Amino acid sequence: MSYYVYMLASSKHGTLYVGVTRDLVRRVHEHKAKAARGFTAEYDVDRLVWFECYDDPVSAITREKDIKKWRRDWKINLIEAGNPGWVDLYEGICK
Repeated sequence: MSYYVYMLASSKHGTLYVGVTRDLVRRVHEHKAKAARGFTAEYDVDRLVWFECYDDPVSAITREKDIKKWRRDWKINLIEAGNPGWVDLYEGICK
């Protein structure tokens, strides 16, 4: 079973959200559909801009908690290292 740590953005250099899930496609779809009221729905944060895959939940949750503690510019550098245009990666993971 895979576990994913992911970051969503409202736009390039916009509001960021860090999360963890077992089903990345389903979870990002929920954010895009605003299926649950909360931070991402309120601030229109639904563009998947970065993710990593882990084999165990403890590693994924630890990584998520670490990234949440990071300064904003560190998160932006992490995104831009692999996705400099802040392209929405959702379509690519749906295939």
